[in-house]
Amino acid sequence: MVPRLPVILASASPRRRELLKRILPEFEVFKPNLDESSGTLPLSERARELAIRKASLVDRRDALVIGSDTIVDVDGRALGKPVDEADARSMLSQLAGREHAVITGVALMWPGGSHALCEVATVSFRRLTDAQINNYIASGEPMDKAGAYAIQGRAAAFAEVIEGDIDTVIGLPIRGLADALEQHGLARR
Repeated sequence: MVPRLPVILASASPRRRELLKRILPEFEVFKPNLDESSGTLPLSERARELAIRKASLVDRRDALVIGSDTIVDVDGRALGKPVDEADARSMLSQLAGREHAVITGVALMWPGGSHALCEVATVSFRRLTDAQINNYIASGEPMDKAGAYAIQGRAAAFAEVIEGDIDTVIGLPIRGLADALEQHGLARR
């Protein structure tokens, strides 16, 4: 895919950088400093709004800016990034043996236009023992991830079923993003 403008990814996530490299090999990274605390919007709208706010923080009028945010939804409650190990343990215990949604919002901003999209995937975790949860927390992997897990890492063993795009669960739905780039004439294959 060949972008028509310089591209800036407004995200500190190394996982999003890896995903974006699949379709856009060259881009800059801007690490937005944004309060991601929850608001009153429905979770899908909140993910989209946070993606827009992240992209809006980039002050480059000559570029295509991509912002993204991921929310783990358990019974209408957002699980963000854990603040400590106890919080991670609580989140993983809530996810164990049940289904949850992962919502990723994506915002595109370019000179003269913008577009936002939201993708949802459903993940079913198997039952987890306290020892499995504690071992996973001890690995350090869950500490900077929404819902306290990385499906592309050790938590892959926890998932029984994933319905939808796994890239949505990781944090950047590449197919939806590529389609939006083409639809708006921002890139060509």
